[in-house]
Amino acid sequence: MGLNMEVAKVSSKGQITIPVSIRNKLKLKTGDKVVILEENGRFYFENSALMAFKRVEEAFAGEAQKAGFQTEADMQTYMNQIRKDVRGY
Repeated sequence: MGLNMEVAKVSSKGQITIPVSIRNKLKLKTGDKVVILEENGRFYFENSALMAFKRVEEAFAGEAQKAGFQTEADMQTYMNQIRKDVRGY
């Protein structure tokens, strides 16, 4: 992991503009929220939506296998049956 540095200027209102290269790497678009993390005096930015998805993915890792699904097709078959049961046809 290489070190990349960008500079952003703080406005009189305490706002900064995140450089486009960083916005692209974080997959940020207008209206997105950014999480600022502090660790040992260093600050890190993350796209809050992507961070949430990562945490959900980590929380569910291995759960399909625990439930007895061996393949994605097994899961799809199960989901199709649920849809059929809910819709009644």
